[in-house]
Amino acid sequence: MTATARRSAAAPTLRQSAARETRVLELWHRAEPIRDEWLEAGRSTGPADRATTEHLIAGLYRRQHRRVPVFRWVASPRQALPLLTGLPTHEVLQSWVRDRRPQGTPPVAGDIAAGLARLRGALDDAVEHTDLLAAAVKKPWPVLPPRQALQAGVPLLEVLQRSLHEPLAAGLTWPVRSALSPHRTVPVCWYGQQDATWIGFYDTIRKLGLARFRPHDDAQLDEWAALARAAGWWWPGDDVCVLVERPSQVAPRRVGYRDGTTITW
Repeated sequence: MTATARRSAAAPTLRQSAARETRVLELWHRAEPIRDEWLEAGRSTGPADRATTEHLIAGLYRRQHRRVPVFRWVASPRQALPLLTGLPTHEVLQSWVRDRRPQGTPPVAGDIAAGLARLRGALDDAVEHTDLLAAAVKKPWPVLPPRQALQAGVPLLEVLQRSLHEPLAAGLTWPVRSALSPHRTVPVCWYGQQDATWIGFYDTIRKLGLARFRPHDDAQLDEWAALARAAGWWWPGDDVCVLVERPSQVAPRRVGYRDGTTITW
């Protein structure tokens, strides 16, 4: 093949690549304000909407055919610790999915976790739009600001996930959890507003028209989204659900709560 012929053959590919980059950057431009709303929700310092939170969590219990618990509110995760005795850790929940299961009724936290895993699996199955995926396999992806990452070929899916995970999960939830009780295993909990890490991802691609979820899954995602906008951290027990007010202050490497508790890392 002559040089001219090679250039002619390459031209459509180059044009297609440029068109795809332009399209993905336009999608990111539309995604940013949605992502920013979820970041704001994840860092919210307003009081929790207690009525909405209790209503939605009661619905999760009913979906698992469990009776609605007594709701016990506290001002900080540290205040919650003495109330968590007997609640299951991740190891305990894993024991219920092994071949030799413990006797008795599994913890409600395990049922909620299993239901959420099924939901997220179904949502993941719908995330197949080509604009979310990579044109070629280039892992490990470079760590760059979003626009630069997209121009470098990092898939939009990865950029969206990172843009929520880094500031919320890696930059807030996990450091607070680790600092909360460094010498003991904290029972399984959900993070209310900071579950925006995963909820915001699915909500963003849904609003961009890049995934179409089944009506049942769509409705459940709406419920989790409403819970993230209303709640702080919460620990579900079979009889009592312990809930934490949202923080009063969120700053880099520091979170303050309404009882005066400050957690730094």
